[in-house]
Amino acid sequence: MAARLVKRCTCLLREATLLAPAVAPVGRLPLASMAARTLTFSATCPSSHFPDPLSGLVEKEQASAPYPGHREVEQVIEKATQPEELLELLGGSRCLQENHAALVLIQLSRLLSDKPEDRASLVQDARFQQLLHLVDSQIGIVWHGTLVKLLRSLYALVLPAACRELRSVEQEVRWRLRRLKYQHLAFLAESSATHMQERGSPELLAELLLQLERRWTEIDDGRTAVALMAKAGHLSEPLMNRLEDKCLELVEHFGPDELRKVLVTLAAQNRRSVPLLRAISYHLVQKPFSLTKGTLLDLAYAYGKLGFHQTQVLQRLAADLLSHVPGLTSGEVARCAKSFALLKWLSPPLFEAFAQHVLDRADTVTMLHLCNVLLAFAHLNFRPEQEDKFFSLIHEKLGSELRSLNPTLQVDVVWSLCVLQQVQGEELQAVLHPELHTQFLGDGSPKGQSTFQKLLHINATAQLEHPEYMGPLLPPASAWAPRLPAHDGKVTPLQKELQGTLQGLLGSDSRGSFMVATQYGWVLDAEVLLDTDGQFLPLRDFLAPHLAPPSGTQPLPPGAKRLAFLRWEFPNFSRSRELLGRFALARRHVLAAGFLVVDVPYYEWLELKSEWQKGAYLKDKMRKAVAEELAK
Repeated sequence: MAARLVKRCTCLLREATLLAPAVAPVGRLPLASMAARTLTFSATCPSSHFPDPLSGLVEKEQASAPYPGHREVEQVIEKATQPEELLELLGGSRCLQENHAALVLIQLSRLLSDKPEDRASLVQDARFQQLLHLVDSQIGIVWHGTLVKLLRSLYALVLPAACRELRSVEQEVRWRLRRLKYQHLAFLAESSATHMQERGSPELLAELLLQLERRWTEIDDGRTAVALMAKAGHLSEPLMNRLEDKCLELVEHFGPDELRKVLVTLAAQNRRSVPLLRAISYHLVQKPFSLTKGTLLDLAYAYGKLGFHQTQVLQRLAADLLSHVPGLTSGEVARCAKSFALLKWLSPPLFEAFAQHVLDRADTVTMLHLCNVLLAFAHLNFRPEQEDKFFSLIHEKLGSELRSLNPTLQVDVVWSLCVLQQVQGEELQAVLHPELHTQFLGDGSPKGQSTFQKLLHINATAQLEHPEYMGPLLPPASAWAPRLPAHDGKVTPLQKELQGTLQGLLGSDSRGSFMVATQYGWVLDAEVLLDTDGQFLPLRDFLAPHLAPPSGTQPLPPGAKRLAFLRWEFPNFSRSRELLGRFALARRHVLAAGFLVVDVPYYEWLELKSEWQKGAYLKDKMRKAVAEELAK
C-alpha cells in the first residue's frame, strides 16, 4: 500500500514540475490552483491505476477546467470552415489530445454534410486514415457526449460497414450504454437508429432500444419523448407503449408544435391511442394556442388518418383553416379536403372556399389535385353553390386527360361524378369500354373487387339515370355475377333485429327475401311485394329483372308494389346525419329501379324498445312509402 502511495505521489510531483512556470508566483493561491490542475490530470496518468471515489468529480473538472492549450485547439476546430484546415492539425505544432481527434471528425462531418463527392475523396485521404487511427487509439478516454456525436458523424461520413475504426466506436458505445445519460441514449436513437438498421448493427440497436425502454422513467421533458416517439418508437412496440404513457403524463406541458409532432407520429405509425388522442384534443380545445397553417394541415391529416373524431377540435380546425384557404397551394387544398372527407366532417363554408380556390386557379391546378378534391366532395355528397362553373371546369379538364389517368383513378373519378349527378356520356363511355373494364373483371384482389363494384354502380347510373346513353355497357350479369365476392357474413345488431321483426310480420319465408344482391352492385336488406290491398305476395315466381342474374317469369299483378328495406348504420352518415355520397347513390338507384324504399336509420331504430314498437314502426314506414307513391 505504501509503495503504491509513493508511486502516485511521484507521478503528481513530476507533472507539477513540468507544468510549473519559469518564475514561481508568490502566495498560496496560485499553488492551490496548480495543484488542482495537477490532480485533475493525474487520473489519466499511465502509472495511476489506484481506484478512488473522486473519478466522477475528476471527469467534471476535466469538462469544466481544461488546459488552456486544449481550449485553444478546440477553438481552432470549431472555427474551421474547410476540411483542409482540420486535416492540417495532424501535422502541425499542436498535439491532438483526448477528445481533439474525435472533435475533428465531428467537425469534418458537419462541413461535408451536403457534399457527397467530397466525402468520397476524404475517405481516401491518408491524413483522414491517420485521424481514424488516432481516434481508435484514444477511444477509451473520449467523453460520453463526444462519443455519441462521433458515432453519428462516422455514420454520416458513410464509412464502409467493415471499417475497423467504426466497429471499434460501436463496440465502445455498447460497453458504455448503461453509464450514458438518458439524453445521450435519446440522441443516439434520434440521430443514428436509421444508420444502425441500414449499416448492419442490429446488436447495438437492440441494446439501445432495451436501455431506452428500461429507463423510460428518466424522461423529464416533452422534446425527448416526442423525438424518441418519432425516431425510435416504430422499432420497438414496448418502447412505444412507454413513450405513449410518458406523453400522456407530460401532455399538459406540450406546446402546439409538440402536440402536432405526436399526432403526426401516431398517424404515420397508424397507432390509434385513444387516451392520448383524447388528452391532446382536450388541450387543443382548452388552450388558446395560435395554430399556424402548417400545424392546422398536419392536425387535419392526423385526425383523418386515425379516424378520430372530436367535434370541438374539428370545428376549430375548420374555422381556423377558412382564413388560410386563399394562401394554400392546390396540393394543400386537396390534402385538407381528403382529411375532412375521411373524418366525414362537412363544413359548408370551408368546402365552398375549396371550390372557389379551385376556380380561381383553374389554369394552374393539376389533374391529380382536381381529382382528389372531386373525390372528397363525392364522399361527403357535397355540391358547391357554383356547381355549374365548378363541374364545367371538371368536364373541361377530363375531356383531354381522362383516358391518360390510371385506370383505377378513371373509375373513381367517373364514379364520383355519378354520385354528384354530374356525369356525362363521354365519361361513361370511357370507363365502360371493354378495354378498361375487362382489367377488373377477373381481378380477385380486394382493390380490384372494389373497383369492379364501382363499375357496376356506373353501369347502373347509365341504365337507370341516363336513358339517352347508347353504350357500351358491362356484360350481362350472368358473365360476372359468379365472380362477385360472397357476403362477409358479419351481422350487425340492427340487421339481426330488422330481419327478425320482418319475419314476424311476413309469417312465411316465401313472402320476402333477405340480403338480396342486385345487378346494380347494391345489396337490399329485404324485399317484399304488396298487392293493392296492402297484403304480402309470394316473391318466388314473379319476374325480378333487378337480380343478378334476373329470375322469374310471371309479370307483377296490376297495382302491386315492390318494396326494398334499406338499413342505415352509423358509419353510413356524415356527422350531420346526412347520408354519405355512396349511400345516397344506392338509394337513388333503388328508387330508379322501380322500388319503394323503406329507410331504417339507426337513430330511429334505437328509440324502439319493444317488439311491438318495432313491428308498428315497420308497418307505418311501409304505409307511408305506398302513400307517397300514390300521391305522385
